[in-house]
Amino acid sequence: MQNWQATAADGRETELSLPGVPSLFAGSQTVEYRTTLPDPRDPGEDVAVLTLRGLYAHAEVAVEGRLDGEGVVKHDCYFVPLRVPFVPDRETEVTVTCHAPADRFGGIHNTDRVPDEQTVPGVWWDVSVDTGPLPYLENVAVRPEQSDDGPVLRVQTSVLTDGPCSDRLTYSVRPAGQSRGGGAMERERVEATGAGRTTLERTVPLRDPAPWWPRGVGEQNRHVLRVKLGDQEQTVTFGVRDVALDDGSLLVNGERVPIRGVNLLDGDPADVERALDVNANLVRAHAHAVPTALYEACDEAGLLVWQDLPLTGPGAFDVARGRTLADALARRAARHPSVAVYAAHDDPMRVASGLGGGLLDRLRLRWRAWRADYDDGAATELARALPDPAVPAVGGPGLGCSAAAYYPGWRYGTPGDMGWLLERYPADVVAEYGAAAPGPDVDPRAHTDRDSTVPWLADDGQTTADEPDAARAYQARLVETVGGSLRRGRIDAVAFCLRDAGEGGFGVYSRDGEAKPARDALARTFEPVQAFLGDPPPGETPVVVVNDTGRAVRATLRWQAGDAGDTLDVSVDGGATWSGGPISVPTAAETVTLELLGDQVQSTNTYEL
Repeated sequence: MQNWQATAADGRETELSLPGVPSLFAGSQTVEYRTTLPDPRDPGEDVAVLTLRGLYAHAEVAVEGRLDGEGVVKHDCYFVPLRVPFVPDRETEVTVTCHAPADRFGGIHNTDRVPDEQTVPGVWWDVSVDTGPLPYLENVAVRPEQSDDGPVLRVQTSVLTDGPCSDRLTYSVRPAGQSRGGGAMERERVEATGAGRTTLERTVPLRDPAPWWPRGVGEQNRHVLRVKLGDQEQTVTFGVRDVALDDGSLLVNGERVPIRGVNLLDGDPADVERALDVNANLVRAHAHAVPTALYEACDEAGLLVWQDLPLTGPGAFDVARGRTLADALARRAARHPSVAVYAAHDDPMRVASGLGGGLLDRLRLRWRAWRADYDDGAATELARALPDPAVPAVGGPGLGCSAAAYYPGWRYGTPGDMGWLLERYPADVVAEYGAAAPGPDVDPRAHTDRDSTVPWLADDGQTTADEPDAARAYQARLVETVGGSLRRGRIDAVAFCLRDAGEGGFGVYSRDGEAKPARDALARTFEPVQAFLGDPPPGETPVVVVNDTGRAVRATLRWQAGDAGDTLDVSVDGGATWSGGPISVPTAAETVTLELLGDQVQSTNTYEL
């Protein structure tokens, strides 16, 4: 929508279109947005509905001629749409006042991980005005569930009226596109006694719905609910699947799905293709919620979503407020079969930061982690408010979190220490690992990571602010070394992160989507069937082949290390590993290449020595 006047608390003004972020107001705690809407109705239409999505973080909205009451509407949950119905005049004044977070639930946008110019309070995702006759079919929300009688669809429908009303709603379910499954039809009366919003709850049985599967495991079957009120109609696309955690492993429809994931610092749907390009099968919305468009893209692509509550960092928080947000997040994500895992609290305590490598620092890490005083009771309570499966917290060594944030080679130790970390501090999934590096064409000396617990460049004697190429090369080696260790150990892995939030950082892509060397390293590491060196070269090392697919693989492994090379026959069952060799890597070798060739597999892994 055009021609909004934005005014910061200090009096600065600018014009912009919404959705949008007035980056020149970086650091502002309050911004007011004002516009005048001409009457958008056509003949025969009675009402208009202003819908604001991504209204960050706390807001008051004033709209003249409200149908559902009087005065200012308050809103404090940015990932839930705000709908304000009104009867337009020739011109309608609209004022939206947005405030920075007043509690702990601003998530990653309330931290230094995301630059201030991207977190100005405002309407981030979408603004729209819809019109229609009264009674008006305003919104339909669905939640697929399993009942004692089989799968059902819980439907919540809101209808706007200008007085007493008695009308009929029709619900019908059909497979979407080429998906399989049966249909259903239900009818229900709308009875309203006065003007405003009436909300109805309905349970619609689902007859033999075909399940949704992750990419590479099965088809992404989905279904469409169509709701009709007179000549008005709304459709909602949804999917049906079962998810669970069993002994730390993710099960989808009863099948184990090994996780190869990447963290997202914003919700750009274009990142879905980038995630697929690095062979990820999961994206984690890291301490923030994402726009519906990203969920929908993941539904279609078969890419799993790990959804965090917007809560990160140490300190106390309002558990009751957290439960309210957890319920709202679950309701919003319910129709999207890609949303499979939830987490309540990210980075609840920062420990063992800024240590170097070596045995002494391992012992210091052990002591500092052991001394960490973290009470997970509040996070556990929040996790209970989220759908299963949900983990209470994602945290560093020594906190006892089943989902770990481990940074060997960056915050402490060396990249080769991941095995030691997991032996000392076991975890079911490593939900964060990585290193920072400036993107191409970024001068790292002109920028600093404002999170003081993380150095801008690793203190390893190899990478400095004067050597951006070395920093990028180090990031690639770390991603390769740590990721390879996790794959060989059959530990679910989620790299931090896919794309930078600012001009330089932990992304394997820069902010504008340009690839760093770590992008190719991550893509090789995340090949569903891949060969890895078992020990650091040179010298003798076994070769390990990991098969994340559900089918057995028969292939030839061709290896080359300098002037040395040979082939090995590989036979590995689905979901298993194979170990062979050893191979002998000469001291003079500069690279080692492992190439798998078979009827159903072709992958290459190249180690730069």
